[in-house]
Amino acid sequence: MDLIFWQQRYERWFQQHYHSADAAHDLAHFRRVWSTARQLAQGLVVDELVILTACYFHDIVSLPKNDPQRHRSSQLAAEKTRRILATDFADFPAERYSMVMHAIEAHSYSAAIGPRTEEARIVQDADRLEALGAIGLARVFAVAGSLNVALFDADDPFAETRVLDDRAFALDHFQQKLLRLPATMQTVKGRALARENARFLVHYMAKLSAELQGSHDSLDEQVLARFTPKG
Repeated sequence: MDLIFWQQRYERWFQQHYHSADAAHDLAHFRRVWSTARQLAQGLVVDELVILTACYFHDIVSLPKNDPQRHRSSQLAAEKTRRILATDFADFPAERYSMVMHAIEAHSYSAAIGPRTEEARIVQDADRLEALGAIGLARVFAVAGSLNVALFDADDPFAETRVLDDRAFALDHFQQKLLRLPATMQTVKGRALARENARFLVHYMAKLSAELQGSHDSLDEQVLARFTPKG
């Protein structure tokens, strides 16, 4: 299979049919997930067409984080992808449908569907790496702005005496989800990259904590010790 041929066709389809106001799930996000997935797949015997297709269509349905049906987004995306492939890409190999749909369904953190194939594990890791590091940091606050969520709780920014609530405070999302992602990674490469990018987020948290205490030229060592991932 000529992957460039398929990628170009997917790009044209998205440019004609996909219009998202969600900066965290735009076409650039799909491209980055595919680029990361290719890195994770190096040296492995996998179906790259399945990975490519799942990377481009995994968020074709992405319900807002405050939607009560959010956990069904990936299943709805898988179903919509199958319809799109059947209608607009009739030459796509039908025997790959189930693998593509599973990779899309399993990528979601909130869906809690375990990946059963190497392709699904790679797609899940590639998508989760987008939630960490500098890109992840930018996406957290982009989503928070779109939902009119406060940046952090000024009285207790790191939830030392309250319950975490990332629907109220963007910074809570770091503890509630992002810093937990390295432990969920499925591939060796993905796990190493996730730990490195999680450390970046912890350094941001430590810098923020220091600034909130009036220090603009240091890091809060207590935050570093509390949140830096082990290993």
